[in-house]
Amino acid sequence: MTFDQIYQYNFPTTIRFGAGAIRELPVYLRQNGLKRALIVTDSTVADLPFFKKIVNDLRVHGIALEVFSDIHKNPVKSDVYKGTEVWDETTRDSVIGIGGGAALDVARAIVLRVNHREDLFKYDDLIGGDIYVTNDVPHFITVPTTSGTGSEVGRSAIIADDETHQKRILFSPKLMAKIVFADPVLTMDLPAFITAATGMDALTHNMEAFLAKNPHPLCDGIALEGISLIKGALESATNHPDIESRSKMLMASMMGAIAFQKGLGVVHSLAHPLSSLLDTHHGLANAINLPYGMEFNIEGFEDKFRRIARTLELKQENGKAVVEYLFNLNTKINIPHHLGDIGVKLEHIETLADLAFADFAHPNNPKPVSRADFKHLYLKAL
Repeated sequence: MTFDQIYQYNFPTTIRFGAGAIRELPVYLRQNGLKRALIVTDSTVADLPFFKKIVNDLRVHGIALEVFSDIHKNPVKSDVYKGTEVWDETTRDSVIGIGGGAALDVARAIVLRVNHREDLFKYDDLIGGDIYVTNDVPHFITVPTTSGTGSEVGRSAIIADDETHQKRILFSPKLMAKIVFADPVLTMDLPAFITAATGMDALTHNMEAFLAKNPHPLCDGIALEGISLIKGALESATNHPDIESRSKMLMASMMGAIAFQKGLGVVHSLAHPLSSLLDTHHGLANAINLPYGMEFNIEGFEDKFRRIARTLELKQENGKAVVEYLFNLNTKINIPHHLGDIGVKLEHIETLADLAFADFAHPNNPKPVSRADFKHLYLKAL
């Protein structure tokens, strides 16, 4: 693979991948008769030069745009409702999500809500709400600007309740983007911290997917290749970014999102409450908890960790070496090792343990996780 040309993949949807791919967006819209797009992004991306260039290029090509960027770092239901009001008031014909996981999740939830106007959480997949997603949805396009969540190739959106902060999953195959424009150039200006945190999010997706308890050789193969790409790229992408390392990270993040259709695990259940309760960046929460969660999972799954260690080309092919690698990687990309370093206090632990035990991710962990286990892991990471 070279990094100066654009490739097309058609799995799990059409992906235009490569430096400069975003330049194809205006032509794609016109070829599909789309002239009134709603762009959903976050307030940070909306102020960046590359975003303003995308907007200008679209307008030059005769696309009438409305930009919605009033969303939270960890998106909530009211964000989706406000974005849908913009759709209603300005008569749009398509939705373009541009940004990281938060923007793409809100964009996907707006796509759902346009023609599904019951309470948003009626469509929560965890209570069987996906059966109510029966109507058509607008033409949906995704443009990732980070390499972490891989939400651009997903079929679900994670949205929290404004009051309880409980995260809900809105899922349907209908919510898959029609096309993804994955241009690594759009990630080149990401600051080192965001590159590191989102990159560790992608690594967590690949590792937890590989370990998840349901048999799925297709996802296992994708996850191991994603781990291999991150091993060779994350440190460079963070500390000495170039188009090759950023391209590998963007590809690895999409692979993680594809692989975790198999499921996630204990690390995500540790991370989700930190975001909902303390507004911690999701990637950072995963990064700090990843070594502790992997250590918890070693016993009984030594062969799986041997395969991860082999993929990482470690001298010792065992779980202990994998955990040591993760701590060392966090050090190299300036991720702290302890939750106390990001403001978590002893008084938070009981509530965090309650929320983690109630979380949707850990039932797919390779071994059961009790509330006492979550409390122990939080205290160990504190």
